[in-house]
Amino acid sequence: MGLFEWLTGRAVRPQPDDADVETVRRIARELGELEPDHARYVACFAYILGRVAHADLDISEDETRAMETLISERGGLPADQAVLVASMAKQHNELFGGTENFLVTREFERLADRGQKLTLLDCLFAVSASDGSVSGDENAEVRKIASELKLDHRDFIAARSRYLEHLTVLKDEPKP
Repeated sequence: MGLFEWLTGRAVRPQPDDADVETVRRIARELGELEPDHARYVACFAYILGRVAHADLDISEDETRAMETLISERGGLPADQAVLVASMAKQHNELFGGTENFLVTREFERLADRGQKLTLLDCLFAVSASDGSVSGDENAEVRKIASELKLDHRDFIAARSRYLEHLTVLKDEPKP
């Protein structure tokens, strides 16, 4: 079962395997105490953080820790639940990212207000910059997400401006 299917109850692909089902059940149990809309919000938030962390096809330990911290702080989860949610978000991005990225982001766009979308945008750059650099791929993915969230280009620029020192395109090229 994909994350989008879990969030919406709508099937988008064939029956999942047993390991995937168990992962979803485990996270559902962990988030079961949350109000359903808040659980969907947290799941989408985490998935999108994982989406940008995986943009360069490598989710570093620094990015993982940043995801866990932000999920705990912004999602109102205890640290152990945030670790589990981050782990699931990473797994789903690595396995199904290409097929679920837009669907999950569209669901977040529907659930979140403008302030929450702007907060997510800042968090996306925070995750990207957590390893010391925001790659061109990560920057492009954040831009795509901002567009899918129906945020203006100026919103994207404002969030990115807080992380300029980490943008690899602005760093000096190493001298030979």
